[in-house]
Amino acid sequence: MEQHPYWHKQLPGSPLYPDIEWSKPEHRDRAGNLGIIGGNKLGFAGVAEGYSTALQAGVGNVRVLLPDVLRKTIPNAITDTIFGASNPSGGLAKGAQAEMHAIGQWANQVLLIGDAGRNSETAILYENFLVDYTGPLTITRDAVDLIKNSAITLIDRPDTLLVVSFAQLQKLFQSVYYPKILTFSMQLTSLIEALHKFTITYPTAITVLHKDYIVVAKGGEVTSTEWGNPMAIWRGTVATKATVYWLWNQKSPLEAITTSLVSE
Repeated sequence: MEQHPYWHKQLPGSPLYPDIEWSKPEHRDRAGNLGIIGGNKLGFAGVAEGYSTALQAGVGNVRVLLPDVLRKTIPNAITDTIFGASNPSGGLAKGAQAEMHAIGQWANQVLLIGDAGRNSETAILYENFLVDYTGPLTITRDAVDLIKNSAITLIDRPDTLLVVSFAQLQKLFQSVYYPKILTFSMQLTSLIEALHKFTITYPTAITVLHKDYIVVAKGGEVTSTEWGNPMAIWRGTVATKATVYWLWNQKSPLEAITTSLVSE
């Protein structure tokens, strides 16, 4: 009998779930709307990369919400942009709540891609959005750190994907007092077991890099894919492609996210 029947191994260039790739929409008008939120006065590289990655992946429309301090610096390539009020730190202010709500109403899926800054007002804004927006939501990069005080709300929220570093996953386990200590030296098998149990307990989906593998976990099922490009996670492209594929396959998040890792 297989020791870990919930662990599914995906080989590079060989999708575990080929039906997901075959079901990709052929026409953009049927490929859904993606909202991307992020950026602060010191940077919006993740937003820009996410925007282009989503369009290259084949999503129908992408709309971006940025703090208005960036109004004069956004490249022309980002054509569908909403600007919200900025706080003195250059991140989104409380006054941007209406714009966040509007992008949530328009989008089939929302991606909090980071470059959010470290301002407490922005953190409260993001935390409120966790509750206000009830659709599918992906959170990655420093957006995860920004809402660390709402960790319980985060992992209890349905239709949520966290694309995190191993250090962020460690902090998440600690902040919700989960009785398993994660260490950088732990074997891949031990991490698989921990995420299997964690995602049985909580409805969130998790994607994390560990020991040259990207691990995806949802509902107790776990996949692993060999991975040699960690920068793709830190830049936000992994989260973006995962979000787009999930948008197209709402009822199969694990399969969609896993397939996005080997898609061209």
